Amino acid sequence: MLMVNTKEDPIILKLKSHFYDLIDTESGLFHYDHIVNKMLTAIHSLLEVPGILLYKCNEREQVLQLTAPIGTIDVSQFPKRFDLSAIPDISRSGAPVKRTSLIELNGSAFMLLLKKKNQVLGCLVFQGNVKECILSEEVLQSLATECGHFLAKIQELSTVLSEEKRYQQLFRVTEKFHSSMSMDSVLGEIIQTLQEVYPTFTYYLLLSHDNNNNTDLPIKDLEYDSENIAAMQAYVTGTIQFEDSQSYERSVLYAPLMGKQGVYGVLQVIAPNTVNFPKNEVEFITLLANTAGSALENAQLYQQSKRLISDLQLINETSHRLNSDLRLTETMKYMSEQISSSFGAEEVGFILLLNDGEDINVLQGSTPFFQVRESERYIHLMKDKISKEREPLFLGDFHFPEGSEDNGFKSIMAVPMDQSGELKGFALVMHHQPYHFSFEAFKLLQSLIHHSTLAFTNSMLREELERMVVTDHLTKLFSRSYLDKKIYSSMNEDQEGTFMLIDIDNFKRVNDTYGHQAGDEVIVQVANMIRKNIRGSDIGARWGGEELAVYLPNVVLEAGIAIANRLVKKVSETTNPHVTISCGVSYWSKANITASQEEDSYSALFKRADKALYKAKETGKNKLVVQN
Repeated sequence: MLMVNTKEDPIILKLKSHFYDLIDTESGLFHYDHIVNKMLTAIHSLLEVPGILLYKCNEREQVLQLTAPIGTIDVSQFPKRFDLSAIPDISRSGAPVKRTSLIELNGSAFMLLLKKKNQVLGCLVFQGNVKECILSEEVLQSLATECGHFLAKIQELSTVLSEEKRYQQLFRVTEKFHSSMSMDSVLGEIIQTLQEVYPTFTYYLLLSHDNNNNTDLPIKDLEYDSENIAAMQAYVTGTIQFEDSQSYERSVLYAPLMGKQGVYGVLQVIAPNTVNFPKNEVEFITLLANTAGSALENAQLYQQSKRLISDLQLINETSHRLNSDLRLTETMKYMSEQISSSFGAEEVGFILLLNDGEDINVLQGSTPFFQVRESERYIHLMKDKISKEREPLFLGDFHFPEGSEDNGFKSIMAVPMDQSGELKGFALVMHHQPYHFSFEAFKLLQSLIHHSTLAFTNSMLREELERMVVTDHLTKLFSRSYLDKKIYSSMNEDQEGTFMLIDIDNFKRVNDTYGHQAGDEVIVQVANMIRKNIRGSDIGARWGGEELAVYLPNVVLEAGIAIANRLVKKVSETTNPHVTISCGVSYWSKANITASQEEDSYSALFKRADKALYKAKETGKNKLVVQN
């Protein structure tokens, strides 16, 4: 209860003295809630009442809200807010209508309104019996006036100091924004500034998928759905949007992060315990968002320029290497390594289209996956799409048309290799993770393949020309000069080898009987049979006329004899017109040379095979004879 005190003026003077001591803006320790608490403590001490409550006026909502209790007072007995229109001592103009300043609440507590120029700032609620309070009306009015003036003053000071601090923060963060060219640094500064200025608020950065890289920051994907309508409106229109919720007692502000060229995201700020976002905070957050938007734009443009320079360097270096004298396999291997490194690809394949797109050929240098059967369904599906549409394919979450669930490749880029309007093939780049490749990577791959296709074509033409030089036009076997070169090389590098000289029996009779064209067809049939029965590392050649030759590097004599016997038998059984062949087989080995201390040579190898062939011809034909 209020104690009897006949000296009223000293109470007010002591209160003023306490209030004066409480205001200290020089030390940097001025906090509104702390000062209000000290104010109530001073009133509680001077008036010696059991407890005091302070209700602060919320003008926008026209209510008095409970803010701070002091002393032994049961807060649960009092409402959290009073509607101003429900208080009988306040008219619509805000002037008192009763003679006393005290408003009795429940018989054990009373309210004293705090005003400044008839504007209600709040009220004090004293715990105690109102009938025992004998303070004069003059003291009560002075108390209400002084407390009201003090509340107004600390509110003004708090606002000024808060604004000063905010704009110091804005100046600091602006300096940091313009000294950094990192998007992550800019986003981090936004969050740090909000944490310092609004420690009770919650905030998120709503960004697109491409910018969502820093997982340490409160970043969300900016997606269009029913829960993000206000955010999308802020993003599309470039204006501040609000979203108030009475049920959750919160207000949300969406500020676009806008630069001169566009909007780069949305800043979401959630203010708790209010259904209307504080007006004095909107301007600062707007300035922060605009400054951050400009900084994000500069950082993004800087990163784009760096990426563009890096892309141009990659294209230039690749084009330079491809236009050097590389073999086709080396070219494909180099390209595969470049793409894997630059794009983080798991598999890279180069597919050549043959016979008007009916057949495919996976070029050597592609990653090993494209040599296994599993790759075929990817290759054929992409080939059909590219052959039909003649457009690059960019797939972020790929599934096969049949809809089967699989753990296959989800991110796929397929770029056609087009030369002078003709589709030569396509490059296929894949990764298991969905949305692994960015659209910038897709555009870079297109540019890379476009600049490289001519080099691919030239490399293929060069190797085709080389094959024509060393290939017999009729049989498509190697020429004799190429065979000589390979045998010389093998006798220097390998340990052994088998050589066979083949002659078509009675070939003149075939020409005389069926004509020279039929004779050529017979030679081609025998040549095809040779190709089918030897390895890729073996060399089949046209020796001259109807004579053919085969060299088998690193093949023992017994294996060479078996191949020769198989050829003799196959030719006798399958040729049309029917012909037979005679075969002479010779062999060399470094072990034999060492044992005999004699130097073997290509000339000696050929002479032994020639003698064996002559013996086969003389002793009945349609057979093979091995060197002595």
